[in-house]
Amino acid sequence: MDTVTPTDHSGEPAPEREQKMAALGYISEAWAEARHDGIDGDCMAMSCLFAAFAELVSTYGEDAAAKYADSLSKRIRNGEFSVDIARQ
Repeated sequence: MDTVTPTDHSGEPAPEREQKMAALGYISEAWAEARHDGIDGDCMAMSCLFAAFAELVSTYGEDAAAKYADSLSKRIRNGEFSVDIARQ
């Protein structure tokens, strides 16, 4: 699979929010395909977290990634990641 960087009409890289939305779209598509193939949602979640933290550590270092991880429990408790998902 080729890596695609979203661009705006000028050919410049898209603003960060647009890139995040495009990235979420890619992840959502991959998630749906894996679920269709019988991969358990919990397995997908743990694999995605591992890949995400490995990338953060590689990019920013262990201390910065750990500091970010420390902030997640408060954000989870505040409902930032709670979404209504229609289960089939």
